Amino acid sequence: MAELLDVQHRDPGSRARTAVLRLAHGEVRTPAFVPLATKGVVKGIEPHEVAALGYDMVLGNTFHLFLTPGHELVAEQGGLHEFMRWSGPIITDSGGFQVFSMGHGTVADEIKGRAPTGADRAGAILSIEEEGVRFRSYIDGGERFMAPETSMEVQAALGSDVALAFDECTPFHVDRDYTERSTERTHRWLERCLAWQDAHGRADQVFYAISQGGVHEDLRRGSTRVVAGSRAHGVAIGGSLGAEKAQMYEVVGWATDELERVAPGKPRHLLGIGEIDDLVRGVELGIDTFDCAMPTRLGRHGMAIVPDPERRWRVDLTKGRWKHAREPIMDDCPCPACAGGYSRAYLHYLFGARELTALRLVTLHNLSYVARLMADLRAAVAAGTLAEAAAAVRAGASPRA
Repeated sequence: MAELLDVQHRDPGSRARTAVLRLAHGEVRTPAFVPLATKGVVKGIEPHEVAALGYDMVLGNTFHLFLTPGHELVAEQGGLHEFMRWSGPIITDSGGFQVFSMGHGTVADEIKGRAPTGADRAGAILSIEEEGVRFRSYIDGGERFMAPETSMEVQAALGSDVALAFDECTPFHVDRDYTERSTERTHRWLERCLAWQDAHGRADQVFYAISQGGVHEDLRRGSTRVVAGSRAHGVAIGGSLGAEKAQMYEVVGWATDELERVAPGKPRHLLGIGEIDDLVRGVELGIDTFDCAMPTRLGRHGMAIVPDPERRWRVDLTKGRWKHAREPIMDDCPCPACAGGYSRAYLHYLFGARELTALRLVTLHNLSYVARLMADLRAAVAAGTLAEAAAAVRAGASPRA
């Protein structure tokens, strides 16, 4: 295998770096955002549109594809690349986060103390045991079981370029004792994943271990050292990272600090993080790739990403104030919505009429915004101007066209 991660530039003032991640189905320019194709599709748009926006890789989810349509069917259809008609690299999540979601809801649910809601969380954990996780499917209510070996088998059948280790994603509010025991179990599951890969794995599939440890510095640093020192090709930073952004940045910083010391050449993926300010800070902390539902989920709910830090880089097009607005979402934006001349008034009308075109157009806009932001950050690291570029984004500068 050619060198997995070819680091090309390093920022002198931070841990940021640019690199090329070389995978079986192509190269990924990093730092990069990875759109979610959770169920084998980036919701609302076609693969060629995702590629045209500048994305090199997408993420499919092992848990959801395991339940439906089933990894056997995907394999029968030629693997996930052929099935969904995406020719570039694919990374697959292991299913561990979905175990967390069924028990605790999303991170936002957890922080706000809400009960888990939504169709995808209608299932239930029946037990988390050393052998694996027994749960009730949200599809049909049937009892199912997933072990580390199950996750590896499913990911091999899907044929993803990067497979992730099966882990338990613990919520931040559990006590230290539980977090420590859970993290140790994740490490034992990692060894089982590696053993399965040795015996049955695909030669063309890269494997990432997942760092856990919650918000406890010694546990997080210790877990990062364990997984970085394993035979895994790369490291993903997982788990709930805290109750607010400052704590999240601190936890991620502990992990990347350890990675700089013990495994500087291994790729680093930050799971489930993708807000605009989080991407900027994550790049500064040395993250290579990110994934998050944020751009596509916001788009489906009428929220467009704009350079407005005071409003969390969002504008809500469903609000009545846009009923007569003739301007596009953003001036000088090359996305199909803005360059196509669609006004905020028209998009507001489409959302009110529940027209699917609105979801598509705003999803395309949001993904375009994030793709251009990441291109700007890569260029800034290469030019040695990341500090200035990051300050401009935080002050409300637009990505370059």
